[in-house]
Amino acid sequence: MRVAIVTESFLPTLNGVTTSVCRVSEQLYAGGHDVRIVAPAPAPDRFGEIRVATCPSVSVRQFPTGLPTPGLRQALEDFAPEVVHVASPFVLGARALQWADRTQTPAVAIYQTDVPSYLAQHTPGRIGTRASNAAWRWIRRMHAHADLTLAPSSATIEELRHHGIPRVERWRRGVDHSLFCPRWRGDAGARELRRALSPAGEVLIGYVGRLAPEKELHRLAEAATIPGTRLVIVGDGPARSEVGALLTEAVADMPGRPNRTPIVLGQRCGDDLARAYAAFDVFVHTGTRETFGQTLQEAAAMGLPVVAPARGGPIDLVDHGRSGYLFDPDRPGALREAAATLVADPQLRVSMGEVGLARIAQCSWGALTAELVGHYERARVTRRARAPHAA
Repeated sequence: MRVAIVTESFLPTLNGVTTSVCRVSEQLYAGGHDVRIVAPAPAPDRFGEIRVATCPSVSVRQFPTGLPTPGLRQALEDFAPEVVHVASPFVLGARALQWADRTQTPAVAIYQTDVPSYLAQHTPGRIGTRASNAAWRWIRRMHAHADLTLAPSSATIEELRHHGIPRVERWRRGVDHSLFCPRWRGDAGARELRRALSPAGEVLIGYVGRLAPEKELHRLAEAATIPGTRLVIVGDGPARSEVGALLTEAVADMPGRPNRTPIVLGQRCGDDLARAYAAFDVFVHTGTRETFGQTLQEAAAMGLPVVAPARGGPIDLVDHGRSGYLFDPDRPGALREAAATLVADPQLRVSMGEVGLARIAQCSWGALTAELVGHYERARVTRRARAPHAA
């Protein structure tokens, strides 16, 4: 099958969308499918053996946003895909879905970023409400061109259907078990990193992700001030300086003997990211508007107990009381209580980590990509059924 993957994010930008596109592309290619990636510049012209076509981009909050120039249409026409896979569509993806509908090419849209909630969260008052409503109108219009919209969690499916998005099904995300696995705890580099971060045996509470306002990183102050711990952050983004200052101040203001200053290790990938996870004792996630929560899966695959909000994607990923804790994000101190319970009980950390590891064992990218190919086939059937009524 010839699959064109049009993505709003790709290398060198690292985030959940990029990770999904890379892993799916690898698995499709390994399965004998012909794959072409279309992404915003400055993407590389190849990803392994897969050709990448780039579109001009502008930077929005340090994020390359692709522009739907005629080059997008040309790239699709030259490749002549049998199915168009659109990753987190908004700008490039919207134009790709329109092209697919016009040419009667089956199209699958992957819903991954909750833009309306971000707009409502970070834009004051009525302006934010209007912006969120406008985003939902755009999303409805855009996804109406898709033969199938795939959402990663039950909460996201419910929200999409509530807002009138048609033909929604669930498709989760995979984990690279060859990279994220407990064996890293015995790695010399991981042990060295842990000694450097925890010279007095502090319990390390870790966070991995983009450092941006929508991630609600102010919540980490509750974890940072649990006595006998140190907060370790892996990631980068526009809020890095603000978050670092806030957490440093929170620890400095602790009564009694303060913890060691929280540390931001910056962006890490590959083996270095796995070593960072391996150094942690507890993993904490903060965002309440996540459609999924890929880092929660990665942490579980490393055998870590996790703490996350009882909202959005994490609800499907955390078995509350068995693989970790879901805290009430509306109750101040709830995150701290959950994390402190794990900090105080090493055996509980081990047992919860084992449960999480067992739950994630079947979520390989190979299995999830095979499931995705099944969705492609469904999209082809749906396209044939919709053809007489296509716009």
